[in-house]
Amino acid sequence: MKAATPAGATWANWRQAPFNRWAFQHLRELLPTAAVEADASRRWTLPRAPRDLGGLVLEGLDGQRLTLEDWLAESHADGLAVLHRGALVTEHYRHGLAPAQPHLVFSITKSITALLIGALAGQGLLDPEAPVTRYLPEVTGGYAGVTLRHCLDMTVSLDFAGSATEPASSQGRYWEAVGWSQPRTRPQPLDLRGYLASVPRDPAPHGETFRYITANSDLLGWVCERATGQPLARLLSEHLWQPLGAERDGSITLDRLGAANSGGGFSCTLRDLARVGELLRCRGLAGERQVVPGWWIDDILGGGDPAPWSRSPDFAPMLPPGARYRSQWYLADAAGSIAMAIGGFSQWLWVDRRRDVVVAKLSSRPTPQVGRYHAVEQAAFAAIAQAVAT
Repeated sequence: MKAATPAGATWANWRQAPFNRWAFQHLRELLPTAAVEADASRRWTLPRAPRDLGGLVLEGLDGQRLTLEDWLAESHADGLAVLHRGALVTEHYRHGLAPAQPHLVFSITKSITALLIGALAGQGLLDPEAPVTRYLPEVTGGYAGVTLRHCLDMTVSLDFAGSATEPASSQGRYWEAVGWSQPRTRPQPLDLRGYLASVPRDPAPHGETFRYITANSDLLGWVCERATGQPLARLLSEHLWQPLGAERDGSITLDRLGAANSGGGFSCTLRDLARVGELLRCRGLAGERQVVPGWWIDDILGGGDPAPWSRSPDFAPMLPPGARYRSQWYLADAAGSIAMAIGGFSQWLWVDRRRDVVVAKLSSRPTPQVGRYHAVEQAAFAAIAQAVAT
């Protein structure tokens, strides 16, 4: 059943409850977007191996014991899909979401963009270790001296202070530039690439500390376009979405000049999100097709240095000691046994390589901050994986 449009849902309030529940499934009706086209002739069919998880007991936020359905309600879930060895074992749809209905995945977009970079690198179209200015010589502000690797691993030192609700701050200006917040009165309206070219440097050195800056991921999308001469939506379609065998078109939001938000603007169906996780689990393979080079997946899962992550006071506590952030993916340990892509308002892609399980979860929490829920959600995913793998 299609979710009804809530009275008063607008560009100005679409991320606020209760409007966000509808808006996350209907973003193309509110913001400019570009289609990321699928190809029905290349669909990666997911076999089915249904499992009854009705007896599963999960722990809630306050320690209470919950059924799966109760946990989905408490966690504001719109959808949940679980794969075991590539087979769909269970899926749940709530709040108007349906198998064919797209949903915004927020910062999981970053992880998808990084898979595209791997595909392009495998074709020799860009070098992920190169300086940003090799591709974007006009970026002479805070990104001078930065490499693509710094951006991929979030070790860039920029002035990205403030929040979306502080329009004069660097981060407030970013959300206006990307087209997600209403423009303020300025001499000239902001746009994403103008912002990226002028964002100021933080005096701390690059490469030493994990700093979560969404603008880094938008810069990576711009690099992909400059390196290939193609718009990002087309690149995603031709090099990732179609060879992945997606069931449905995705989409990505655009700023006022048509620049894609590769840091957080991607929407897709629940099953297609699960396919992305399965691609990672299968070392870049979608069925028989090698979509992303195996060496790029190996580097995501086993590469990188845990030290920058450990130096982040805000993020390091959310994962066990030895965790890392590599190429826009969160890794729970040095072996990459658990890999995660996480988006605001509790969007999750959780890949358990030991149990051969992928969990995709789409949500519409009332607020974007998900930090206090991380441990609860990860424990629930681990319990689900244990149940379906037994």
